[in-house]
Amino acid sequence: MLWKLSLTGIKGRFKDYLVLFSGLIMSSAIFYMFEALATNKDFVTSNSPIGMAAIVFQIGSVLLGIITLVYIIYANSFLMSMRRRDYGMFMMLGAKGRKIAQLIAAETLVIGTAATLIGTAIGIGLTQVVSQFLLSRLDMHIKHFSPLYLPAVITTLIFFIVLFIIAAVVNQYQLLKTPVLQLLHDDQQPNRIKENKVTRLIQIVLGLVFLAVGYYMMIAIATFQVMGLVIALVTIVLGTYFLFNAFFGWLLMLLKRNEKLRNKGLNNFTLAQLSFRIKDYTKMLALVAMLFALALGAITVGIGYQNEIPKIADSASAYDVVLNQPTQKALTLTKDLKGVKQTATYQVKEDAKTVYYRTAQLKQTPLLTMEYGKTGSVSTETKVRQVPLRELQTGDTYLFRSIQVPSQTAKAVKLVSNEVFAQIAAPTKVVKTYDVQDFSANLPVIKKLYQEQLKANPELKANPEADSSKYVSYKMANGVFSGLEFMGFFLGIAFLAMLASCLMFKILSGAASDVKRYTMLAKIGVRQSLLKQSIAKEIGALFLLPGIVGVVHVLFGLQMFKELMIDPYNQIWIPFSIFIVLYAVYYVVTTWLYRGIVLKETKFGE
Repeated sequence: MLWKLSLTGIKGRFKDYLVLFSGLIMSSAIFYMFEALATNKDFVTSNSPIGMAAIVFQIGSVLLGIITLVYIIYANSFLMSMRRRDYGMFMMLGAKGRKIAQLIAAETLVIGTAATLIGTAIGIGLTQVVSQFLLSRLDMHIKHFSPLYLPAVITTLIFFIVLFIIAAVVNQYQLLKTPVLQLLHDDQQPNRIKENKVTRLIQIVLGLVFLAVGYYMMIAIATFQVMGLVIALVTIVLGTYFLFNAFFGWLLMLLKRNEKLRNKGLNNFTLAQLSFRIKDYTKMLALVAMLFALALGAITVGIGYQNEIPKIADSASAYDVVLNQPTQKALTLTKDLKGVKQTATYQVKEDAKTVYYRTAQLKQTPLLTMEYGKTGSVSTETKVRQVPLRELQTGDTYLFRSIQVPSQTAKAVKLVSNEVFAQIAAPTKVVKTYDVQDFSANLPVIKKLYQEQLKANPELKANPEADSSKYVSYKMANGVFSGLEFMGFFLGIAFLAMLASCLMFKILSGAASDVKRYTMLAKIGVRQSLLKQSIAKEIGALFLLPGIVGVVHVLFGLQMFKELMIDPYNQIWIPFSIFIVLYAVYYVVTTWLYRGIVLKETKFGE
């Protein structure tokens, strides 16, 4: 009988259960996506040049575990909030507490286990789709990656099932200790705000101190290394929570004191709405801020490494394409190069000890070389310069290396007149160089030209490490950074999905209890436009605050990559713009769904 009543209650709130179920599915799917990388040690170590990569992923697993735990706790409280009244009615009708406790445990475990199994399956599918998309679109090369990774499946199932078992036990305990009348009227109990100024001030100070320590550890990561990562993880999480827990309430209090702002439109009602559930929101906002930082940071680093690869290639050679002894097919392919800025042709002869170049050709089209900063390393000061003829006549072989094949680099270099060049008893070889506007845009053609070079000069294939061409440098950089690039994009997409799931789930789960309030406002004559504005402002505040904190976290977090990237802040507006647009889309969708729930029956004010 109890099961029939329980199923009837679930059917009556099917939409709310659907929100809960989909949220749990998404959380387990995202958890699996992360674990598919974190538990695959071969993938992490073989695709990352960072020695601490495995430790970073372990710390990331701990952080994601904490986030997931908070998410499950909230989802469990949402489940209980939907069922408390039903359970109270069952007990009023004579049902035994022990039977109700068994029913609660069964519901929690069935919903949790089903969501975990479905979520894990969806996570495997998402891992496959996202990985294939990234690999095909970004010219990546990674090793030892598999969308279906058994240790990740086992980790996900064990983690979530254990959490739901704990949740079932907690639910049973809470129910048996809660009076029946409180169960019946629990949804009418407001969350009171304790305005203790001293406590709030202490929390704000603690929050700022923790954040300052965490930011410093990220800036000085080269000094503190693993310990710095651990300290930053703990202090930034605590700092974010304290800041939201204290600052958000203090901000609402200040806004309420502003009479002009408070009495404008429905601002007083909007502030009251936020105050009504302040404690629940602060926990979720801190969680969302961390997810926002993780998602934006991962995507920013991914795009940063994508931008880094052509930069490293550009710094390796002054020429985009160098053709030694070009075949007819290669010459035909050069016609497909787009945006050719400059091309040059040099005739070469060589004997056992010397490589000869025509002085007239080098005077007419000066040789190009790379000029580095004072450190001699890859830096933002790297630039291309023309080499004067008098400098070439010194015989510095390094200046000619970019247009030579490996067997020529050990020989002396000599510039001769056209007459002397014609008298040298050796076959004439041709070298052609090309510079294009966009190296990355011409990659497909350049790749084909490189294959033709290997055919024309077999020694390049035998000694690839001696090949100084830009394409070879690109391949090497791509091989080193593709793994990090893939991890950044993959985790960014995963955390973005979980971020959306958390925030939308939190806001929409409270919509049902707001229907009466908006219905009352509509009945007393408040226009629909004002109600919509109130909703937009309320949800906008909930999206904006964690977004701002998340952006600040990312700006400091990028300091950790200064040792690994030429400029981690280069073109930072690209990932920020992409992420803000996606975040705005989530805001619009959430607002639209929320309005659809709370304003469905409130047409009285029109």
